Amino acid sequence: MEPIRIFYFSDILCIWAYVAQIRLDELKKTFQEKIAIKHHFVPVFGVSLEKLENRWRDRGGLQGYSDHVKEVAKKFDHISLHPDIWTKVTPVSSTSCHLFLHAIQLVEMKGLVDLDRQVFEKATQAFREAFFTRLANVSDRKVQFEIAEELKLPIAAIQAEIDSGEAYAQLSQDFELVKELMVTVSPTLIFNEGRQRLNGNVGYRVMEANIRELLHNPPGEQSWC
Repeated sequence: MEPIRIFYFSDILCIWAYVAQIRLDELKKTFQEKIAIKHHFVPVFGVSLEKLENRWRDRGGLQGYSDHVKEVAKKFDHISLHPDIWTKVTPVSSTSCHLFLHAIQLVEMKGLVDLDRQVFEKATQAFREAFFTRLANVSDRKVQFEIAEELKLPIAAIQAEIDSGEAYAQLSQDFELVKELMVTVSPTLIFNEGRQRLNGNVGYRVMEANIRELLHNPPGEQSWC
């Protein structure tokens, strides 16, 4: 039986994607080869400073958004958060980081690193943690290379994927899928050839139930859900 294909869209600067990482890990642990998760990025914070200043102008600006993120984090024991999140350091765009992570993904796909290391997913998690716990400005290329070096990744190979344009092509594919599938929220999980989706802060049991339903109702069979 073919694995259930899941499109997973997230923004590296999204607090809800940071919260949801543990749920994604549990899905992979539970279902293993029965699911195939394909990671894509949605630029919720593509123009982060302008977006936050406009949307939070009447609610305390960046400090108001920082307070909101801290209130979210209080509800989840499995994540850590820097007390000055979004105020002392405000990455101007998540897009730069998404490009860099796609370059890491390409390095992995081409077998230039040990495939057992799962470097793309570990790097994605490392970049999120670097921002949310250490206030690392992950939109800055110098910081991106510093994190890659901490992970012992091949810097020259990553740069080559950016210079060649291949990482840009991967990022452009994300933009096209975001439009085609009308993705506006981070994180978003899309199943069943686009017919099912889960948006935002969705609990693990809901994710699990959707996958089990698809496993028990293969394509072509009618579901009572």
